[in-house]
Amino acid sequence: MKIEVDRDRLISEIEALGAISDAEAPAVTRIVFTPTDLKARAWLKARCEDAGLALRRDGIGNTFVRWSGSDPTLPAVGTGSHIDAIPNAGKYDGVVGVLGGLEAIRALQRSGFRPGHSIELLVFTSEEPTRFGIGCIGSRMLSGTLSPDAARQLKDSEGATFEEVRESAGMRGELEAVRLPGDYYQAFVELHIEQGPLLEQERIPLGVVTSIAAPASLRIAIEGSGGHAGAVLMPDRRDALCAASELILAIENLARTSGATDTVATVGICEVFPGAVNSIPSRVRLSLDIRDTDLKRRDGVMQEIDSAAHAVSAKRQVSIRTELLNADAPSVCAPAVLGVLSACCRKHNFAFLSMVSRAYHDSLFMSRLAPTAMLFIPCRNGYSHRPDEYASPEDIVRGTLVLAETLAALAR
Repeated sequence: MKIEVDRDRLISEIEALGAISDAEAPAVTRIVFTPTDLKARAWLKARCEDAGLALRRDGIGNTFVRWSGSDPTLPAVGTGSHIDAIPNAGKYDGVVGVLGGLEAIRALQRSGFRPGHSIELLVFTSEEPTRFGIGCIGSRMLSGTLSPDAARQLKDSEGATFEEVRESAGMRGELEAVRLPGDYYQAFVELHIEQGPLLEQERIPLGVVTSIAAPASLRIAIEGSGGHAGAVLMPDRRDALCAASELILAIENLARTSGATDTVATVGICEVFPGAVNSIPSRVRLSLDIRDTDLKRRDGVMQEIDSAAHAVSAKRQVSIRTELLNADAPSVCAPAVLGVLSACCRKHNFAFLSMVSRAYHDSLFMSRLAPTAMLFIPCRNGYSHRPDEYASPEDIVRGTLVLAETLAALAR
């Protein structure tokens, strides 16, 4: 059996999907359940149908693309990722895993391989937290990490509920039916760009991910007192933005001084009310993302951030409230799947680096459901979530080839 990846078609498809965007090229913006997201889904559906694959979609839009094995009663071997994109992103995040997964299946079809276990491409809904404030909604619900009742409580920035938005996008079905049974997948493997610089710096073409970092997300609401910028003197001010600024710097310092370089904290959203040049800010909303490979250390930093918030609140006479959106445990990838991935790299004499994923992915939650591993390819300068995100055709093809070999080995 000789597996050959169709480089030109794969790269052409990545470019074509990147053009389905609410942002001007080279930026990509595809928010879940928007008309652009639905257009991208329809485009992908056509590509999968062209390959003779069977499609089904659950009630929240997770899409299952199956190549049936000789014994369809066996647990499937899964691969996949996501196609939604944050505002002003690039064209490779998630997409390499989806279109690379599709091409891996097509390459196996062309080779004459016949799987025993069905091979399934899974396109996850809402991996990015852009719309509902929490990432990986699709894989969280598939694995039972996010309950149907909790999903019903989610709202977007316009106040629309998750239920309202998904139904308006044509997604039908009970939320209780989304969770997969524990024996649905025999194994799951996700191909992804690294989103960091290590592979490029080390000049190693592939990364075999051994564990995935633990993420937590919070919303922080700061309430002060507004007033006229000229009339309220400095000793009398309770400026919510100044309090937010002090807290942001405290968060940065706590992450920097945790004792480990794996601790990272990011305040990615700062909304200021009323937002006028001559008005003292009375209200600020922050979003906080904090991650670590060590759960105890991450939770310790979160406790210190809570203490810092209380100190800033008392010092500046403002109210600070925090809302925990998620606090997930890290994941250790399955040794058996890692062994197959590593063997397939060696089969082609591809060097690889065993590494930690400091970004989190749908595989974090799929690992609660099935033996899971990830395969990374380099991205230029480690850039991701920005328009100049880039992975070379050679690296994409190499990753897709190893993915195809891995799927074949697991599905025999």
